Amino acid sequence: MKKATSVFSFTILLLLLSLALACGNNSGPAPTGGQPIQGKVIKSGPIGNNLTVTLTNDTGKLKNGEQEFTLSFTDAAGKAVDVGAVALNFHMPAMSSMAVMNNNTKFTTTATPGVYRGQVNIEMAGEWQAQISYEGAAGNGKTSLPLTAY
Repeated sequence: MKKATSVFSFTILLLLLSLALACGNNSGPAPTGGQPIQGKVIKSGPIGNNLTVTLTNDTGKLKNGEQEFTLSFTDAAGKAVDVGAVALNFHMPAMSSMAVMNNNTKFTTTATPGVYRGQVNIEMAGEWQAQISYEGAAGNGKTSLPLTAY
């Protein structure tokens, strides 16, 4: 009887440990309105009325050329906020004989309000300004975040 109880107790202990490890595996990004932020953070900063805007992709780096990324707007609690219409222009000022460059982003909505999927073609590696703006039910806001494209 003692052997059966020990085997049963050991089996229950293993099941509980497995469950605890599975539930505790939170190595991904912080949740946003119940949905994880897609990918690794490239840059994040304040925007508008106490919101944070976060630019992410699968590598956490902006690159030269065609690419996709996610733009998320969150409140102080980390909950996604639907800001309405969004715009993002990657801007590089003129340098010596090189003209100003502006690379606009095309956005589509996702299943999570406040989280947008973007596509852009960054013309060249170097220092860029991510000029982000929104307008909608959450009011309006804009910011500029310095970024480096590799």
